[in-house]
Amino acid sequence: MPHANHSQGGGEAHDHDHGPASKDHDDRLTYYRAMEIALREILIGKGIFTADDVRRAVEAMDSRTPENGARLVARAWTDPAFKTRLLTNGKSAAAELGIKVGEAQLVVIENRSNLHNLVCCTLCSCYPRSILGQPPSWYISKAYRARAVREPRAVLAEFGLTLPDDVELRVHDSNADMRYLVLPERPAGTEGMSEVELATLVTRDSMIGVAKASSVPVASVS
Repeated sequence: MPHANHSQGGGEAHDHDHGPASKDHDDRLTYYRAMEIALREILIGKGIFTADDVRRAVEAMDSRTPENGARLVARAWTDPAFKTRLLTNGKSAAAELGIKVGEAQLVVIENRSNLHNLVCCTLCSCYPRSILGQPPSWYISKAYRARAVREPRAVLAEFGLTLPDDVELRVHDSNADMRYLVLPERPAGTEGMSEVELATLVTRDSMIGVAKASSVPVASVS
């Protein structure tokens, strides 16, 4: 099976529904969900933390959006020196904008006219939550995780993205120590746009690689 960093077109475990590439939604109480609930209740009972602590932590995670990722992309589109630093060390470059990346390592991969990158996590659902927020349900589905490396062009087509045959497609497999962020191509005709305006063209899906950056502002980067 193709694996990290060079598969070509041809931390947290969850299984959810996927639109284009999955139909395996399952709300049953799994073994790991039961273990999480039991451990949480034990720790609350021992006073390690409170139910309010859990609620606040969940709310903080749920409040994250792809806005920080969009800021990184927009700055890279307008500042070649920053782009070089971002591609060299994503975590360090993000810190320049006051963005704290909680994951161990952030690897930024650039799309070009002859190269397209796609991100997945075959083992679980590793995802750069600190800059993209919570992963979409399809990203952590079994179907996407398996098919993204086995038939990536077919998966992209289901998202409405058909790549020319002469465009190389690379699939990058995230893991517990490494997260990937796609730096999408800057849309044509945006030369006069400001950095703030450019950020509105960047979608979550374009930073995963299942879509290209929008040519018109989107209502929300999430």
